[in-house]
Parts: sequence; structure tokens; C-alpha cells
Amino acid sequence: MIKLFRYFFDKWWLPILFWFLACITFGLSEIFGNRTFGNIAFLFFGLGLLIILISAIYLFLKKNWLKGLLSLGVFGGTIVAFVFYSIAIFFIEQETPDEWAKNLKISTNILINCPIDLDFDEHRPDSITNQKITKTDFQLYNSFQPGLYEYDFWIGKIERGIIYLKVFEITQDYALSTDRLPERSLVKIYNPKDSVIKFATTSHFTIYEGDWGQPYAARFEVWFKPDNGEQERKIFTKNYKIEGWMR
Repeated sequence: MIKLFRYFFDKWWLPILFWFLACITFGLSEIFGNRTFGNIAFLFFGLGLLIILISAIYLFLKKNWLKGLLSLGVFGGTIVAFVFYSIAIFFIEQETPDEWAKNLKISTNILINCPIDLDFDEHRPDSITNQKITKTDFQLYNSFQPGLYEYDFWIGKIERGIIYLKVFEITQDYALSTDRLPERSLVKIYNPKDSVIKFATTSHFTIYEGDWGQPYAARFEVWFKPDNGEQERKIFTKNYKIEGWMR
């Protein structure tokens, strides 16, 4: 392992080549916009930067000043370029509205509910907390910004497991925020009694599609995954008018 380490960093151009491939991969991930590929590419990019920094330190220790300065210059230049790129992307996204939901129509022939606003401290309103629920039900809440939501779910006797959400735009049956929603909306549940009890999120989840001021109708499906390894199943559905989060 030590011999391999020395061989790699003695060939000072190998870390540069690795960094170059990492930058290419990161650039491709930005072009294609795939979130999973993007996460992997970002880690690869970070590893490339780390290797360049290690290369510079290694070359300085070997008193190879010129090549060490070159590696350090590549490292510093990449950091500066990445910072400027991130700032530019931020301002571009702020100035470029998300047109995804602009032309979507809200159906008038089905029941569509509206989320309830949480109070200033993100507490559920008394009209909900004091209400006695006697059957399976789902309530969506607007969090502190449009596109950010929490929910309550009431259910009777059920085995130990987790619930999570799948959400679909109704007119196109388009699955929303599939990469992060199942994990962010996850709640552990267990009710050995016949009486209905409430389970609730403790932090918000995000619907990314769309923008503020462009409401559309979405179907919220509550899915249950038992801890005993049995097949997960859909246990409830309810429609809501929502907005996407303005990035």
C-alpha cells in the first residue's frame, strides 16, 4: 500500500489526471441533472481536490517546489472557481422561475383539500389537536415557506413499521420529489390497540416541483412498510392543492 501511494504521488501528473477526470464527471452531472449521479460526482470531485492537496504537500516534503506549487495552484484555483460557480448558480436560480407547474390545471370534478397553516412556532392549530378522530385520516400542513410541508396521520390497530409518502401531480400522474421524499416523510408507527391514534412528522419535507404562486393538485399516498419484512402497502390516499418550493 505504501509503495502504491509513493508511486501514485511520485508521478505528479497522476493526481492532476485524477482531478481532471473528477472535474469532467462533476460537469457532466450538472448537465444531465440526475440527483443520484450528481451526489456521486460531487463526492468524486471532492476526492479529486483532496488528492491534489495531498500531492502538493507530498511534493513539498520531497522539496519538489515547482511541481508542488503547480499542484497547490490547481487546488486553490479550483476552490476559487467552485465558489464563483456556486454564487453564479445561486443568483441564476433566484432570477429564473421554475415553470414546471405554470400550465397545470386543477381538476374541479374531484375533492381537493387545502393544507392547514402551522402557527408561528410550527405548532398544529387547536382546531386539529383538539379534534377527536375516529377513523383513518391524513392532514397536510403548510410549513414556514410554500413547498415545505408536515403531516399528521391517524390510524387504528397496526403492526410495527414505518409510513412514508408518495406524491403525484394528479393530471399527469407524475411522481414528485422521488429522490428525497420517502426518507424525509418517514414516520415510525405502532398501534396495538383498536382505538385510533395520531402519528406526526417532527420536521418538514419538501416538494421541489413548481414554484411559489403556481398551485396545482397532488395526490398524497401514505405507504406502510412493516418491520417484519412483509410487502409494503398503500394504506391511505388524499388530494391536496400545493405549491413547489422556490429554490
